[in-house]
Order: sequence, then structure tokens, then C-alpha cells
Amino acid sequence: MALITVPLQSADMSRLEPIIGAERMRVVQKTAVKISKTLSGRSLINVNSTAKGGGVAEMLYWMLGYVRGAGVDVNWYVIGGNPEFFVLTKRLHNMLHGKSAPDSDSGGEFTDHDSAVYRDVTQQNAAELRALVSPGDIVILHDPQTAGLAPEMKDAGAVVVWRCHVGTEQESEIRTTAWDFVRPYLENVDAFIFSRKELAPGWVDVKRLLIVPPSIDPFSTKNRAMSDETAQAILEHAGIIQGAAGNGLTEFTLGDGSSGRVNRMADIVRTGPAPGPDARFAVQVSRWDRLKDMQGVMEAFANLIDGERDSHLVLAGPVVTGVADDPEGGEVLTECIEAWRELPHFERSRIQLVCIPMTDIDENAAIVNALQTHATLVIQKSLEEGFGLTVTEAMWKAKPVVASAVGGIQDQIVHGESGLLVRDPYDHHEFAAAVQAVLDDGKFAEKLGKSARQRVTERFLGDRHLLQYAELVAGLELIG
Repeated sequence: MALITVPLQSADMSRLEPIIGAERMRVVQKTAVKISKTLSGRSLINVNSTAKGGGVAEMLYWMLGYVRGAGVDVNWYVIGGNPEFFVLTKRLHNMLHGKSAPDSDSGGEFTDHDSAVYRDVTQQNAAELRALVSPGDIVILHDPQTAGLAPEMKDAGAVVVWRCHVGTEQESEIRTTAWDFVRPYLENVDAFIFSRKELAPGWVDVKRLLIVPPSIDPFSTKNRAMSDETAQAILEHAGIIQGAAGNGLTEFTLGDGSSGRVNRMADIVRTGPAPGPDARFAVQVSRWDRLKDMQGVMEAFANLIDGERDSHLVLAGPVVTGVADDPEGGEVLTECIEAWRELPHFERSRIQLVCIPMTDIDENAAIVNALQTHATLVIQKSLEEGFGLTVTEAMWKAKPVVASAVGGIQDQIVHGESGLLVRDPYDHHEFAAAVQAVLDDGKFAEKLGKSARQRVTERFLGDRHLLQYAELVAGLELIG
């Protein structure tokens, strides 16, 4: 295993001005100058467990690009780990959401061996990271995989921030057990960042707590405006809808403004031919993760299909070998395929499981963009959710969203105004009824989508996120 340095490109924040307006832009630029001076001679270092797959990695790419463009010395490192470590941290991730392993009837107490596995991998990564950290640097550690690095970074003289993107607000023995595992590593960090206040455990010092909801970059490959023609061509080439394999029109715009092309096809499980380009689509895009409840989405959608409704469901996730820190992906995909095979033929013919290639992260993002752009509506039926950036992405594209009223999704959607929230994610009939309400009323769907885009513009773009991080830096007692 080895620490990986993720290359970063500088990005100019001024390109946001046509979207956020001159006044918001002036505030961001003024703050950027101030923080650049504050951090002069110091580095801002981010550490997480994967460079691709999932909202955290995607968010770091664009956000750190803007920070570097503002004149700050910023770096991003990804920790290495063996399979046993990532199985352990995936279990920890699930338990922080209040969920035990599917085959476990207990809260899953951690053993001395678990602690040794976590500690050994942490120490190996810390040895490499210490050589890259100087006293006074700010080190932001992301999620439970990196929590063990906090004491080592403090010993190196860094200012340490732990950023947690996951969790549930529901108290439980399982959740408490997970927090008890990471708490000893985090007692002395300088600050905590959570996406919602309710996700932070009670032992976190509120004086060291900052609430920062995630955000999207409208210029990233996944969120740049994509024409209907390009979206259709990309989906035809990927094999998700019928067509002439894209007719050579699969070019897309990358985050830096250059052009890319979708060359690879998706791995697809379905029966019969692909649906036509005019078919109505409901789409859920997420990792193959039990907390995203892909199987439940299938079952809920199957409940509303009838012989007269030309509606289709696409469940899309990454190729399961492409996300190193998520060893459950293959298991969950297999479970979904088995459940799909048990459906009656008619229902099965309206549902396809799509694995999007991960070889090229921009190509992956372009296919996701095409799916969300082409969709009639977007679904996010999570059982638990720290925030849910796929919801933000779809709202930005002015799509009506039907999602579970859990975690940060509740902070994004105003029910009946900028989307529909389902109170109980386990209630398939309630979920199917919400989906049907959108499919059956085009004007209502359009109204939801328009309001959704406005809400993202006001609350969930990068300028707000960067200003909050600037607030954090200004409030830290820097060493050096």
C-alpha cells in the first residue's frame, strides 16, 4: 500500500459570476485574497480514501481546484489500505448509519484484531504523510477511514480538522459502538465539520463544530449544461437506449472547458431490447450500497408499472471494481441482479441495471450527466444519507426529484415545491405513488424542476461552500 498524490488543476472562481451574480462574486474574491494571505507559507492538505467514486472525491476535485486558483498551496492525498482494512471501514461506515452487517444480529462489537488492522494501516499511511506535512499546515481528514491519522498529524505540528460526510441522526447501540471506535483518535482535533448538526455525536465539542453542507460545481463535467441531443447520443453509445450508437456525437465538455468523448459502453443487465429515446425514464444513480436501497427502488417501481404506462427505470452505479474503498459493491450488485431476475417478465423488461465504466472519471461523469439530463425524473430512495449530492445534481438540471426524507436530503428539497419527499423510505407504496404523481403531471414536474434549480443556485453552489471553509480557516488558531 502507498499514499497516492492526486493531481490538481487550478480553476478561476470568477467563472461563477454569471450564475451567482456580481455581489456574491465580490464577496468570494475578497475572502479568497484574505485567506491566501492568512495561509501564506502554509499548506492546506486534504486526505481521504479514494480519488474516484462517490461525492466526496468528486467534490474535492473541483473545490481544491478553486482553492489552488485563489493562490493557496493545497494538496490532496489518498490513503492506501489492504482488503481487510476496507472491509472493516465499510462496516464502520454502515454502523455510523445505524446499520449492522446483513448477516449480523448484534451491534457488531469491534475486536482487538479490528483495532490492530485499523491501527497498522493508519501507521503505514501516517509514516508517509508525516514527510509531507510541516508545522502549521492545515490537514483536513475525511471520514472514518482517515480518523486514525489525527493524532499523528497533531504530533507533526499540523492543525487538524476531521470532516465527516456520513452518519445518521437516529441514536442506536450500533451507532454508539461505531462512534466509540473512532472517538479516541479524534479527541484532540482542532475542529470538526459535519454536513448537518444532527449527525454529530453528543461528545463533539460544539465550540469546535462547523456545519458545512456539500455543494456542486456547475462547471464540472457532471453538471455542465448538456444538450438533449448530446445526452441522447451518449446514452445510445453506452447502450442504455436504442439508437445509432451515438452517431459520433458523444463529445462532451470537461470541467476545464476542453472536450472529451465517451468511448466505452456500460455493462447492462436487462431483458429484451433497450427502450427507445422517447420512453419516459426514472433514474437513480448511486454506489451499489445497501443504504441506497437499489433493490427497494426496483420493487417500488415494479408496483406502479402497468401495461399502459411507457415508463422505465434505470438503476445506475459504478463498475464495482472501480471503487477501492467499497468492498460491498459487488455483493450489493449481485443481490440486485438476483432480485431483478425474480420479477415477472413484464416488470423486468422495464428495469435495467447499469454499471458505468470508471476507467476515465470524466467519461463516467459525462454518462451520469447524460442520464440525469435525459431522465423524466430522478430518484434517491436512500435509507440513510449524510447529504446526497446526486439529489443536488439532478435539482441543478431542473429535474423533479423523488427522494427519501432522510439526512441532508431534507435540507435540499422543500416537499411539494422543489421535489417530493417520502417520509418512510421503507414504504414502497408511498414511494411509488410519489413517482406516479410526477410521471402523470408534466406541468407539476416542470414546476418542481424549475424551483429545484433555483434552490440549488441559492444554497448549494461552491461559493457558499468556499466561504464556509474560509470561516473555518479564519477561526483556527494556526501554529507557526
